[in-house]
Amino acid sequence: MKRRHFIKNTTASGIGLLMPWSPAFLDESNITKLTILHTNDVHSRIDPFPQDGSRNAGMGGAAKRASLIEKVRSQEEHVLLLDSGDIFQGTPYFNFFEGELEIKLMERMGYDAATIGNHDFDNGIDGLVRQMNMAKFPMVNSNYEVSDNGLSTITQKHLVLERGPLKIGICGVGIELKGLVPETLSENTVYLDPIKSVQKEASYLKNELGCDLVICLSHLGYRYRESKISDVSLSNLTKDIDIILGGHTHTFMKQPDIRKNLMGEPVIINQCGWAGILMGRIDLRFEKNKKGSCASCQNLFIK
Repeated sequence: MKRRHFIKNTTASGIGLLMPWSPAFLDESNITKLTILHTNDVHSRIDPFPQDGSRNAGMGGAAKRASLIEKVRSQEEHVLLLDSGDIFQGTPYFNFFEGELEIKLMERMGYDAATIGNHDFDNGIDGLVRQMNMAKFPMVNSNYEVSDNGLSTITQKHLVLERGPLKIGICGVGIELKGLVPETLSENTVYLDPIKSVQKEASYLKNELGCDLVICLSHLGYRYRESKISDVSLSNLTKDIDIILGGHTHTFMKQPDIRKNLMGEPVIINQCGWAGILMGRIDLRFEKNKKGSCASCQNLFIK
């Protein structure tokens, strides 16, 4: 797949996402803008790729990502920064520092939430908990039963964040660990049905807590040829989710995928490859009465 910037303009509703463009959006004083920045599968890529002539030469790197985040925050009033898992494993930084450097950098960048990827178990649950205890942001996951291990101290089933007048609900979902993570590392983590688990949290966020937007941080993978649960099937088989920010399959998406949920309402799915080469950006504009909104999406090269 040829990697390039994309800008995908869609119209959206704050409740179900996607409705006709409103003339009210011509009046900037009538809108609230929310900017969502997101990463996935960074895999301990602290430094940029070496300048060796390869297609990824000079790309990625935590310092350049931090600079881009800082630039966006200087330009936008309401910003969220999210990650969809596999923070760990992939370079000697993880082998030497055991995840400490990755989490400290994310904390400095001001991440608001992340979900758990299968490689985040690579130093065991105690290792993940030890590093996450340094972070102010939580791990959000709805389909891992963790009451019998230390993950219960660093995970939440959902999270509600406020940006201006907007209430944003965040839930998370992880891939089945069997065959990917040894039981000695996952330590009594029980995999629950992702559809039922996410639906429960999304409905609670949207209908009970009155969130204007519900985002699912997913480490299921974008889609598969076989009948395996993915971001695409998650969007089709649930309701109340507006945006799915994915990971695991390292998919470099040229544009976000717009799928229909159980109610026939559109859901935005996006994923940003791997190794911090890209960072996703979704800008949402809500009318102040929250009856309508529009969305524009970009995947930005970090170079």
